[in-house]
Amino acid sequence: MSIKSFFLEYGEKVPGYDVLVVNEREARAAAGILGMLGTMVIFIGIGYNHVIVARVYLAFLFFDFMMRVINPRYVPSLLLGKFAVRNQKPEYVGAAQKRFAWAIGWMISFPMVYWFVLHWDITFYKVLVCVLCISLMFLESAFSVCVGCWLYKLFTKNDPDHCPGGVCEIREKEPIQIFSPVQKFIVSLTFIALLGGTYLFLAKVKSLTFFGEFLHEAVLTKAQLKTEKEEEYQRMIEREFGDDEDDDE
Repeated sequence: MSIKSFFLEYGEKVPGYDVLVVNEREARAAAGILGMLGTMVIFIGIGYNHVIVARVYLAFLFFDFMMRVINPRYVPSLLLGKFAVRNQKPEYVGAAQKRFAWAIGWMISFPMVYWFVLHWDITFYKVLVCVLCISLMFLESAFSVCVGCWLYKLFTKNDPDHCPGGVCEIREKEPIQIFSPVQKFIVSLTFIALLGGTYLFLAKVKSLTFFGEFLHEAVLTKAQLKTEKEEEYQRMIEREFGDDEDDDE
């Protein structure tokens, strides 16, 4: 392979497709692998307080996305995904929009490398960038939703060919894709329960980390925070002076 083809021939030529393509099944598998590793890194970082794990992962993520933008044939995570789905029928999607999406992922990894690899300086808002990256990978791996592909169409004003799940083609929904009234009710109830459960957890459970404390304060109103602080102050007074009253008796 020549240097020119390495950089310019982005994607694979497949009979029956008029554009260069990549295997979406490999991309989804790779997104799932990176997302799983990212989630493990967060839990290890919180549970074991090991900074080195996050630094190695984010450095790898930066390199992995850089290679995706240059040439997807030699990307470590994509090769792992290729191995995982080697017995599944390929699902080909246009390489141009996937390259654009991966370029966005690479740009998101830039500040993370500076904040957490070169200069460890963790804050809530910086962690949110990591959460955004993992969320995008989750959407791709779990639902085959490529946010970057949608942005490609928005910014370039070009209609991409062969999008994941065939969303670029105008088509009518199949009967199995249509929600019945009962199904709509179940989905709505489940969604409300998830939101309500998340809110109750953040609002009622005492946090043990600064990140959890920030989320706790974010879901409460100023009046609720004031009441909570007053109650906490009252409990502190009772702890301090309650023992004295017991001793006097």
